[in-house]
Amino acid sequence: MPNLTLRSAHPDEAPLVGNLVVAAFEEFKGKLDPPSGAHLETPEKIAAKITKGGALLAYADGEIAGCVLYYPEESALYLGRLAVLPAFRQHGVGRALVQAVEAHARQTGFDCVTLSVRIALPQNRVYFEGMGYRWCSDERHPGFSEPTFVKLEKKLE
Repeated sequence: MPNLTLRSAHPDEAPLVGNLVVAAFEEFKGKLDPPSGAHLETPEKIAAKITKGGALLAYADGEIAGCVLYYPEESALYLGRLAVLPAFRQHGVGRALVQAVEAHARQTGFDCVTLSVRIALPQNRVYFEGMGYRWCSDERHPGFSEPTFVKLEKKLE
């Protein structure tokens, strides 16, 4: 297990966050319908999300390993773009980022964290359910008649 360090990202670090997201989601490029929005993120969009809520960067033994974005959405804190570089997966980086977002939610008065998971990626749903997230609703991207993703939520104690 690497030595993990988490820190908040600043809006001016949006290009770094964007590069991490694109690199972590590269394996899904051309494999999802509709395509992942991760590849459409721009520094401007990411900076806006950081300003609206925040982002965390994860370092494993001093090397950049991953990130996550979060921001208020309705009455919950939305966790989005959890991205862990392939070399750092299966070492607790993602779990540490999720737990940090949950802690931030508690500290800022949110009693629920929500996120979305593609139906085409059932292993991602299993991952989050293993951390206590539960099905909330089936959702669809614009132009699709069948659900393409599920919204999961975790009620915080």
